[in-house]
Amino acid sequence: MNTRSERLSAFAAVDLYPVTDSSQSLGRSDEEILDGIIAGGARIVQLREKHLSKRDLFALARRFRETTAAAGLLLIVNDHLDVALACGADGVHLGQDDLPLAAARQLAPELIIGVSTHDLPQALAAQQDGADYINIGPIFPTGTKQVPTPPRTPDAIREVAPHLTIPFTVMGGINRDNIGQVLEAGARKVAVVTAVTTAPDVAAAVRELRGLILAHESLG
Repeated sequence: MNTRSERLSAFAAVDLYPVTDSSQSLGRSDEEILDGIIAGGARIVQLREKHLSKRDLFALARRFRETTAAAGLLLIVNDHLDVALACGADGVHLGQDDLPLAAARQLAPELIIGVSTHDLPQALAAQQDGADYINIGPIFPTGTKQVPTPPRTPDAIREVAPHLTIPFTVMGGINRDNIGQVLEAGARKVAVVTAVTTAPDVAAAVRELRGLILAHESLG
């Protein structure tokens, strides 16, 4: 997958969207978590490491790219467009304080660019500026954010989704016990961190969460 259209086609098939965090992986490396994500059948992974140097992040991203390419997974790098480009990732995910979307698109016309949004105005702005997808969140309380953002509840999905013409993911404190609430609210691409990274069996957790999403789709 080398073109944006090919990557977007693959993104359309995404259900569970695992995100890494080595600080919440029960002492396991990101690469160990990635192996479980692949074994569980996920089609995408976001490499998200807030505490690594740029050099160390790049080295890890290159290893992730080699592994994900062999397994056929999309690789998204959190925050760092330069690392995403340098390692040959499929996309970058930008926060509200990262490089502006328009500048990122100019530098990386063939990458998938996702944007974190916390309310309807942010979501609409990202859509208008050309985001390939947005994330709505945090839905439930979460401990993975450096700067806490008040949880929005699944009602945020019902508020934002009807106004979108691009795909969206949801994130923030989602796990096997509450994933049904975001699915009922209209989510189909569910991003998770600790529901996977803290699971004793990562592959089993991925399979279970994907199964819940696919079961809900079959009912709909």
